[in-house]
Amino acid sequence: MSNGWRILLAISLVMLSACEKPAERPIRMALSTVPLNLDPRFATDATSERINRLLYQRLVEFDPRSMPVPGIATWEPVTPTRYRFHLNPDRATFTHGRVLDAFDVVETYRQVLEPKTASPKRAALTLISAVDARDEQTLEFTLTRADPLFPAYLTLDILPAELIRQGHDFSRQPVGSGGFELTAWPEPGRIQLQRRRDGRMFELLAVKNPTVRVLKLLRGEVDLLQGDLAPELTDYLRTRDDVVVRQRPGSNYTYLGVNFTDPATGNPKVRRAIAHAIDREAIIQGVMRGSARTAESLFPAKHWAGSELAGYRHDPDRARALLASQGYTADKPLTLTYKTSSDPFRVRLATIIQSQLRDVGIDVQVRSYDWGTFFGDIKQGNFQLYSLTWVGLRTPDIYREIFASDAVPPNGANRGRYSSSQVDAWLNELRQGLDLHDQAGLYRRIAETVHQDLPYIPLWYEDQVLAHGSRISGYDLSSDGNYDGLGQVRLRSASEHATARVAGSASAQPPGSPPIE
Repeated sequence: MSNGWRILLAISLVMLSACEKPAERPIRMALSTVPLNLDPRFATDATSERINRLLYQRLVEFDPRSMPVPGIATWEPVTPTRYRFHLNPDRATFTHGRVLDAFDVVETYRQVLEPKTASPKRAALTLISAVDARDEQTLEFTLTRADPLFPAYLTLDILPAELIRQGHDFSRQPVGSGGFELTAWPEPGRIQLQRRRDGRMFELLAVKNPTVRVLKLLRGEVDLLQGDLAPELTDYLRTRDDVVVRQRPGSNYTYLGVNFTDPATGNPKVRRAIAHAIDREAIIQGVMRGSARTAESLFPAKHWAGSELAGYRHDPDRARALLASQGYTADKPLTLTYKTSSDPFRVRLATIIQSQLRDVGIDVQVRSYDWGTFFGDIKQGNFQLYSLTWVGLRTPDIYREIFASDAVPPNGANRGRYSSSQVDAWLNELRQGLDLHDQAGLYRRIAETVHQDLPYIPLWYEDQVLAHGSRISGYDLSSDGNYDGLGQVRLRSASEHATARVAGSASAQPPGSPPIE
């Protein structure tokens, strides 16, 4: 071979090597908590539910007004108590290779409806008397009563029938048909996912300390942070040219839960005293820097079943008078225990509420725990006070799951053991096939009664915040904090990144500017 050909070959090899696409590194997202259970029949913590949305498909999804729309199926009412569902012909396969069919849907719902399964999802589905497959693409639900809202209840993640029957461990080895597949779970705080449409790899890393999460973002060890950041950390990130911060109003409801079986917190005057003692606006403006809105009920007023309720105004004198009427004085203060997670910002909020309650004569002991211990205590009713956030609420049937007298865990999420014969009666009336207008009216009456009884002392709806490196693009931040944005997110190439940084330097959002919607 002549020297000329050798040179030409060498140049060609160099060019081919340069054109080869290097293996893409995973996109890494840091989370504040680990998922506790990836079996959709039993998962109730927010992180598990959000990850399961990526791994599984559902019959029904929701539009921006929280009304049901087709997920993997369309439906039609055959009679007021019988609904026929038709699975989409182009639905995806499970990750083990088989196409999801009607028999999988039937087995999933039958499992959750079986009392022996002890699924916390069962309480919302008890109006189903039968579910049967007509063929591989068609199934029918038979109801014990008419309910025009019925399709909105069908949000279970669908599991493969044969693996259900084999007793497969979905909690650690999920098998779904969603846009993502779990490829490895090497340690509790690290999960590896693959986006099925393009093979893009992701890592979800649990980093409990928010400051450490921010440092990892700045060092490039992670690419995305979503939620659970103290406002001062968010403000700091806004000053960085190499970080993009987005914020939008949220719909997740934060509350102070109380135990109705406890002699102190079971007293309605004590609960009202607590509600009047907490200065929510001061906390939102002074501590949360305006990144929340006061809440009075589970659903904002713009929700189709939402309510405009008068709030418990901050009134320390009223709180002291209520406590005095129950025999509590400066010499004989009320003593309560307040449980929260070990997240530093949640502990900080708890200590501020502790201080506000101390001002009216309530001696509060704040106890923080790792997430698993904390959430376990709450489900078991082992608390006087605790704070949590309901995420992703769509339909008002959640009132049955959390406030019906018979919805005590494991049959529901009435963790405070609230009991109201009037609320139970209205919940039963809702089973009489009312149209949506009448349902909305009853749900508003339930919301008003709950607001008076205070099984939950309402706090606020927190904003959603996203921070990511400048190489990340395409992530859509949702109002309920789900991780659906991972479906479209991508990592810019080096050349795209350089261009974006130049553009960003010219139009960067200054600190203190209005949040991006």
